[in-house]
Amino acid sequence: MKHWGQMRAAGRGITRAVTLTLVILAFVAGNVTGFSARAVLAQRDIPAEFAVFWEAWDLVVEYFVDRERVEFTAMTYGAIRGMLATLGDENHTAFFSPEEGERQNSALEGSFEGIGAYVEVVDEQFVIVAPMRGSPAEAAGIQPGDIVLAVDGVEITGMAQWEAIGLIRGPSGSAVALTILHPGEETPVEITVTRGRINLESVLWASIPETDLAYIQITQFTADTSRELRDALRAILETDDDTRPPTTGLILDLRNNPGGYLQEALRVASQFLPEGDIILHEQDASGRTMTYRSEGRGLARALPLVVLINQGSASAAEILSGAIQENERGKLVGMPTVGTGTVLRPFMLSDGSLLRLGVTNWLTPNYDLIKGEGIQPDTQIEQEGSVELISAVELGVMEPAEMRLHPDRQFQTALLTLRMHLDPAIQQPINPPPRGVRGGN
Repeated sequence: MKHWGQMRAAGRGITRAVTLTLVILAFVAGNVTGFSARAVLAQRDIPAEFAVFWEAWDLVVEYFVDRERVEFTAMTYGAIRGMLATLGDENHTAFFSPEEGERQNSALEGSFEGIGAYVEVVDEQFVIVAPMRGSPAEAAGIQPGDIVLAVDGVEITGMAQWEAIGLIRGPSGSAVALTILHPGEETPVEITVTRGRINLESVLWASIPETDLAYIQITQFTADTSRELRDALRAILETDDDTRPPTTGLILDLRNNPGGYLQEALRVASQFLPEGDIILHEQDASGRTMTYRSEGRGLARALPLVVLINQGSASAAEILSGAIQENERGKLVGMPTVGTGTVLRPFMLSDGSLLRLGVTNWLTPNYDLIKGEGIQPDTQIEQEGSVELISAVELGVMEPAEMRLHPDRQFQTALLTLRMHLDPAIQQPINPPPRGVRGGN
């Protein structure tokens, strides 16, 4: 066991490595090298309020009785996370240890090993937004709205999001026991999920039975999404296929899409919006605004379009749906989106940890703030989280009668909306609409 003095020196060394990059901990580095708090504050123009942090650090180092429980790296990371928590950009601006940062980046690059579920933290509870289609989580019965209380017996309520994800992910073929509270239930259940390799195919499509319409599902905006979409659109618009008529309209499903890369969202939007249409505005801390417009040749700019959104649609999915709506390019059906419109800039720190900081806000073409507001659908359709959403995989093998009886009312409404646009002779059903269907707003 190291002597306490050695531990203290090592702890300051670790802190010093991290703080060379991050301004808040630059002050710590200065103190380690022998400067007084007053001198460092004066030299770096750091707010005087920060002096109390180093006072508390020194008191822990000098007097805390359980020496073996003091971990300097954990203290440093905890200080950073505490600082970011005061900014109110929950689950967006975030700090990741080197291991956490690597795990998060892997999902956007196209594959990872785990259970395959989109998640969010609500009131310190770890909530399943949706299991990924065809994932181990879906096969095990994990549902949207499920609250994960514990992982292999370790309680995760109040735990940092990516720390909890680190417990859930693991090698393909290994098992993880999740303590789950289903929506509306009072007694938790334990569900064992066998982890797998999650290969993310972000764009799926299918012809809609007995129609000349197509359905496109974008699950998230990864590094390959725009390429996958172009390939899908080329296949949809292929006119040499005698097995189906030319496509006359599209349903674009962005439900439970957690977002991803901004650049991919811009490229995807350019496939649907006429060249020159505004996709979004980006506003930084000084109030300066940059405008992004549709560019290049879009393959689906002339096709009538209806977009599905819900309370799991976030970030880049909100950019795309807001741009389509405000450019009057298509109608939105479903539920209001999450409201997470902030551009995250990654800052790699000196020890390999990662700070993702919200540096600009996203505004819709009409300059409406997405953050905290979300995108409102033109036709709002409430639907229980336990309802199975239709998918491109299902549609590809589904009989027409099966599709008509599918319980996904949001999809059914989107299909009716698109058909009514294409053929004004089609009328709304005489019978009252299903519970939860409301008019446009």
